[in-house]
Amino acid sequence: MLLEDLHVILKVAEFKSITAAASNLDMRTATASAAVKRVEQALGLDLFIRTTRHLRLSAAGERYIPQCQQALAMLDLAKQTMKSDDDIIDGELRIAMSSDLGRNIVIPWLDEFMQTHTQLSLRANISDSNIDFYRDSVDIALRYGKPNDASMYGFKICNVPRVLCATQAYLDEQGTPMHPHDLAAHKGLFYQLQDIIKDVWVFSGQNGEFKVKMNGGHATNDGDLVRRWCVSGKGLAVKSCLDMSNDLLTGNVVSVMQEYKPTPTELWLVCPSRQSITPAVRLLRDAFREKSTTILKALIAKGIIDESVLS
Repeated sequence: MLLEDLHVILKVAEFKSITAAASNLDMRTATASAAVKRVEQALGLDLFIRTTRHLRLSAAGERYIPQCQQALAMLDLAKQTMKSDDDIIDGELRIAMSSDLGRNIVIPWLDEFMQTHTQLSLRANISDSNIDFYRDSVDIALRYGKPNDASMYGFKICNVPRVLCATQAYLDEQGTPMHPHDLAAHKGLFYQLQDIIKDVWVFSGQNGEFKVKMNGGHATNDGDLVRRWCVSGKGLAVKSCLDMSNDLLTGNVVSVMQEYKPTPTELWLVCPSRQSITPAVRLLRDAFREKSTTILKALIAKGIIDESVLS
């Protein structure tokens, strides 16, 4: 069984089309179709169910494709580990990121990283939707929250406090809340996940935990849009301090009610398997840790977050 044929199989599974896979691989459709047939004949199984209009994985294909991916990833890792430490880091980085963090913070980090490692190429998936590593064709994901799937591998990048923030103009007009009970009179800007609007905000203070059901007329499934609404003075938002760091440090928005802290989170770099952890991924992990620490220290210096976040 040829390795090239297995790469064709994975592309057909990704695009759900032999024609589209062939186009992506810059080969004739007949060549791709022949590769599929060779693999199926070698296995004695049909990996795909074909109709005149559709192609989908068979039950055997659903079992085989993930194992095929892992096998090819292991071979790629073996190739990488055979290189000397002085060799160039190369290959394709296929990374998923949330909208706000990706567009406004991480893309500049990646641009700088690739200027150093010029043999790398980048495929960025920017979305706030949950990532399926197979469906979305990504190798790593930078995401808030510790992975809850035991089959995943991840590196913690940093602790991430969340902040309640607004523009000074909004606060001058509507008043500055001093206690969670004051928030009932304010406009909330909400993130929406799978049609569920996150309009119940939780704060912790010396007197315990407070849950507040907020009012507001703005909700979206795009975290970057929540930030933009906040910067334009449309209300209060609870956001990651990393997402809001540029606006907090330049004074576009201010942190409000700092004695009562929203529930914090963590930033993780997640991989679907150990074989996905290439030398490039390890270098990227280290770069992310360095860059995020620099931002956190700047926010600490401004008194926006507490230095305990670095522990």
